Amino acid sequence: MALTIGVDIGASKIAAGVVDEAGRILRRVRVATPREPDRVESAVCDVVEAVRGDHPVAGVGLGAAGFVDEKRATVLFAKHIGWESEPLGAVVEKVLDLPVTVENDANAAAWGEARFGAGRGRDPVVCVTVGTGIGGGLVVNGGLYRGRYGVAAEFGHLPVVPGGLVCGCGSRGCWEMYGSGTALVREARALVAAGTPEAAPLLRRAGGTVDGLTGPLLTRAAGEGDQAALGLLAGLGHWLGVGLAALAAVLDPACIVIGGGVGAAGELLLGPVRESFREHLTGRGHRPEAAVRPAALGNDAGLVGVADLARRPLG
Repeated sequence: MALTIGVDIGASKIAAGVVDEAGRILRRVRVATPREPDRVESAVCDVVEAVRGDHPVAGVGLGAAGFVDEKRATVLFAKHIGWESEPLGAVVEKVLDLPVTVENDANAAAWGEARFGAGRGRDPVVCVTVGTGIGGGLVVNGGLYRGRYGVAAEFGHLPVVPGGLVCGCGSRGCWEMYGSGTALVREARALVAAGTPEAAPLLRRAGGTVDGLTGPLLTRAAGEGDQAALGLLAGLGHWLGVGLAALAAVLDPACIVIGGGVGAAGELLLGPVRESFREHLTGRGHRPEAAVRPAALGNDAGLVGVADLARRPLG
């Protein structure tokens, strides 16, 4: 059985695992991501060696949050790590003496969910990862759709509000400015700053400071019945549904998988998402409707997905 190693390179942590052909993680290691961009590649090599042990590994897949070129070798731009035109694949391959495949982390998560998770047996599959921003991936006809230059499925930068909030990409009104974990926290802090009475319990949970209002805190509060937190998740769900309806109008997927850190809110978020999706779906009531499902692999989706992609030739 061919074993490969998947590595999920994030802004705060690097997670690696030995993965078999069934998508099972046999061994895993996790370390903090170095703050210096020029040290990240060394840390990746170290974590691969640490997890490899005596496993007969056939290749390595690296998932990075950023634009990856069409050859799946170079990170064209990774804002949160500080890379531009970084030859990640070549550098790591030279050190490890193993074949290396590089992929965008959201693409890798989409592939993991389509192969082994919530999208298994469905086609096409759209995967939307909701965290600090919105990432995306698209699996069509049993293959990962990457576009001509390798940077397809950047769903978070769909324009949903003309002339809206300025996004980090430089455009205005991008979907992730309204449907991400960052948007959820921003709205929570605005609610508290406005002195809304129902927000008082949230402020107490946050230790009396708006800086303590985080996505995980808001998700926990909603799960415990906090009305302000539930309302905030419903607002987030509305915007996610708006964007998903736009994707469905273009892509007509069989299944939409919602993952990422905010996706951990489960039905508290997915209920409003589905309601908004149906409300905004083009031709609603006269067409089949894509299933909207929670991710099954959780934070392991990218690691498992990129390990599986390392077994597959480009094309």
